[in-house]
Amino acid sequence: MIKITLIDYGAGNTQSVLFALKRLGYLATLSHDPMEIEASDKVIFPGVGEAGSAMAKLQATGLDRLIPKLQQPVLGICLGMQLMCAHSEEGNTQGLGIFDVNVKKFDNRLKVPQIGWNSITNLQGSLFKNVSEGAFMYLVHSFYAPLSDYTTAVSDYGIKYTVALQKDNFYGLQFHPEKSSLDGSKILQNFLEL
Repeated sequence: MIKITLIDYGAGNTQSVLFALKRLGYLATLSHDPMEIEASDKVIFPGVGEAGSAMAKLQATGLDRLIPKLQQPVLGICLGMQLMCAHSEEGNTQGLGIFDVNVKKFDNRLKVPQIGWNSITNLQGSLFKNVSEGAFMYLVHSFYAPLSDYTTAVSDYGIKYTVALQKDNFYGLQFHPEKSSLDGSKILQNFLEL
């Protein structure tokens, strides 16, 4: 059985992720213990909330230094993905710097947060195996990662922006795969099978 750990730093939609993994037949542990996280086969870094306070929680526990050094596959979800970037305009927050990307706020002419289903396109990489181009995913966010060399999926909300990133063993998803029906489950399954 593979060892899956969800990083617990008090800023997560952890229950819905745990339920989604359970539906796929996997048990995961919720932990902020660096040794336990390092000993895992797969690490999921969820997040809901505000970037500045979430980053402060990571710094208080030393997880801000641990996460970028992890060698196994790591999946950041929503705020987790944004914190893996270099900087966020939300609270003028320095991120973990895994992706050299600066997270920006959606234009004021757009209704924020963007809440609901949006299609994803330009799918690249193993996370999107057997997921159809244009599949709909569930999103809730006011900030976004611009298109970059790390972009592996794109969505459109007034502008085209990144909904998935990858660099080495690090993966990030702006949408919530745990709330995105069958295609979302498929993406989680693909991550667990990496």
